[in-house]
Amino acid sequence: MICLSRTLASRLHKAALAAVAGALMGCAAPATQQGLVGMQGDAARGMAVVIGRDGNCLLCHAIPETGARFAGNLGPALSGVGGRLSVAALRLRIEDSQKLNPDSIMPAYARTEGLTQVAQTWRGKPILSPQQIEDTVAFLVTLK
Repeated sequence: MICLSRTLASRLHKAALAAVAGALMGCAAPATQQGLVGMQGDAARGMAVVIGRDGNCLLCHAIPETGARFAGNLGPALSGVGGRLSVAALRLRIEDSQKLNPDSIMPAYARTEGLTQVAQTWRGKPILSPQQIEDTVAFLVTLK
């Protein structure tokens, strides 16, 4: 069963859920930039999210393609991730990686419920907007 925030769930349609379910079950999902929330991802904006403070991806991941000097090593290097994972799998990892690995230390960028140690001003708010998630996925797909 896939649990999504009410905001995202209200925007999903059956085909999108099938793509996520396929990714979870190891099936190939259609390679598309059209997001689950009906938004088109933009790779340039996605790179800005990845290297900027909104995503803070470079705190944990090395991504040499960004040209950024600082790169963490808590998470896997993301070079080639677009060739290894489907669009749906990338999106799911960004939205809530703990659905795939309950022990993951990667933050849930879309989930707002069931979280601990969240500052009062951020409670009930996702880290990234649905558009930022689609843009980030669009960028990560280019890393082949």
